[in-house]
Amino acid sequence: MEVRAKKALGQHFLTDQRIAQDIVAALEVQEKPFPVLEIGPGMGVLTQYLLQREDIALKCIEIDGESVDYLITHFPDMPGKLLQGDFLTLKLERIFPDRFAVIGNFPYNISSQIFFKVLDHKDRIPQVVCMIQKEVAERIAEKPGTKTYGILSVFLQAWYDIEYLFTVGSGCFAPPPKVTSAVIRLRRNGRTDLGCDEKLFKTVVKTAFGQRRKTLRNSLRPLARAKADREGWSDDTLAAFLADPVFDLRPERLGVEDFVALTRSLDTLETQKQA
Repeated sequence: MEVRAKKALGQHFLTDQRIAQDIVAALEVQEKPFPVLEIGPGMGVLTQYLLQREDIALKCIEIDGESVDYLITHFPDMPGKLLQGDFLTLKLERIFPDRFAVIGNFPYNISSQIFFKVLDHKDRIPQVVCMIQKEVAERIAEKPGTKTYGILSVFLQAWYDIEYLFTVGSGCFAPPPKVTSAVIRLRRNGRTDLGCDEKLFKTVVKTAFGQRRKTLRNSLRPLARAKADREGWSDDTLAAFLADPVFDLRPERLGVEDFVALTRSLDTLETQKQA
């Protein structure tokens, strides 16, 4: 029995056993057995090696019914470990009341959505090991100052240390994707809070990168203008505020701490209003 790769699900099944072993080995746990969720096991190329590890307690989430049937047929240990459903809608707290790690060959078409859900549960997910499109992996791991650095880079690097582990060619899959893949590891850093309003931080980052060719002065002016109007600032006061050299920059020049500082400076307008 074979599983037919479905384009709508972004399925490309890894066939290289050595790569599969390297991905599983990249998952490091301190507490044993540590809960681990595999996203999209497919035909179980990673699952087979995860099941051999006595230091983890494995659960798998698979949306494809054909893959579920395959896994149940080929892996006697799967009952009780396999959930059929969509990770993006899964109520994780019902499955994992405490901390858990994530591993998987993420479907290319929803990898960003998976990372945003990981961020929603960042205090309970200390580690992620995954294979994704190389371009996305580079973007996530990239440092400020490059064209690939963007929204997901800032959000993930705010809470995780990112390691680009290795590149995986298209010939390691069936069917071969049209792009190169890469494996990365995310480890939760020691940050407990941003030191600024997190909702405003997200707004600032998204607004800035939404017009990444513009300087921050131009992209963030409406945000500052709206807050200044509520504060009763004069045009001269707003102009003086926007004269800060940071507003001469484009968003890709700012690291996480720079965006935190920028958020604080914008938030002071609202803080003064509340006072």
